[in-house]
Amino acid sequence: MTQHLSSTQAIPEVSAIPRHVAIIMDGNGRWASKRMMPRVTGHTEGLAAVRKIVQECRRTGVEYLTIFAFSSENWRRPPEEVGFLMKLFLKSLKAEVSRLAENDICLRVIGDLSRFDNAIQEMVHFSAEKTAGCNALTITVAANYGGRWDILQAMSRCLAANPNLKPEDVSEDLLQPHLSMAYAPEPDLFIRTGGEQRISNFLLWQLAYTELYFTDVLWPDFDEVQLHKAFDWFSQRERRFGRTSAQLASQVMSDAV
Repeated sequence: MTQHLSSTQAIPEVSAIPRHVAIIMDGNGRWASKRMMPRVTGHTEGLAAVRKIVQECRRTGVEYLTIFAFSSENWRRPPEEVGFLMKLFLKSLKAEVSRLAENDICLRVIGDLSRFDNAIQEMVHFSAEKTAGCNALTITVAANYGGRWDILQAMSRCLAANPNLKPEDVSEDLLQPHLSMAYAPEPDLFIRTGGEQRISNFLLWQLAYTELYFTDVLWPDFDEVQLHKAFDWFSQRERRFGRTSAQLASQVMSDAV
């Protein structure tokens, strides 16, 4: 597995189209409530929006798409809604895995899967195996995931792999391979729909230098046009990674020579 350097240790390559997009898909329930529909209807419509965004990311050359499907805090929701989300998750995996493989799309699921029932766990493993050789786009679904959990489990694995590790020897290089998304570069662009402006315990380590884009559009209404609005905004960002604007201008001039 390729280990990707941290943005605090090296300067990533920058392009107009983000290499890695991370999304919090917020607003399904509110979308349904505004239409006098059950909240669960919003989740079903939200799944249709996921399909559109996956297709457009595949078409435009995005290499990694990471979506926050279910946080470790979402268990606090009403039991009937949680139950529906579990059934929808299993149903969508069964329905989409063959299509993903046919389109050269790799599927990964990160998070603490131990709380899911056996049917979901088995389908997650089957989906990962079936799409493991796909290379055009990697979709990561964060399910029962939390950024703090990720860092803590990475530290636990790091200590297990290095039982004689001294505090002064702890480093990013040692910890990073044990993070859930060690296989992917850090996100270039983070998108949150639904009007909230926070990252809600999502990829806390990985979002250190990510551009954060917030929109009032509710997730079921987020389509290809909305995605390209986010891309256009991203393309105008000056990504300095600790450097000055003058340094960036100087680099652009030297690259042009």
